[in-house]
Amino acid sequence: MTYLIPYGQFRGLNRLRRDVDDLFSRFFTNGEGGGGGGLPAEGAFVPSLDVKESEGAYVVSAEVPGLKPEDIKVEYNDGVLTLSGEKKQEIDEEQGSWHVVERRYGSFSRGVRLPSEVDLENLKATHKDGVLTVSLPKSTRSSAKTIEVQAG
Repeated sequence: MTYLIPYGQFRGLNRLRRDVDDLFSRFFTNGEGGGGGGLPAEGAFVPSLDVKESEGAYVVSAEVPGLKPEDIKVEYNDGVLTLSGEKKQEIDEEQGSWHVVERRYGSFSRGVRLPSEVDLENLKATHKDGVLTVSLPKSTRSSAKTIEVQAG
């Protein structure tokens, strides 16, 4: 009697595919399961950023819907602007079951390295309609400063 035996031609290719899948899964799970950690875990809240440079300043805009100015921390230290905070999930006390949940929640921290020094005395952060805008005028010298976010 003849038995069907799988042909081993693609055995090495399957091993390569598993290795690549493992590499990607470690990279996209915030370091869980083997120390990757390049991007936030799926479902985490991460504000989108725009960084604009003009002749005299940098302007960083971040989408932070649902956050109040006091929920956001803005710091500039040694050439790096850091935005951090936490978007908390609204708890619905009504009974029922969710069909779709697409909004993201959680703590976040985003850092942007700027290519030149900024004027610490004239840094400004404003929050309006869910968008945080940080204006960083260019300067020739710098150190560290925490910036208060103002409404409006």
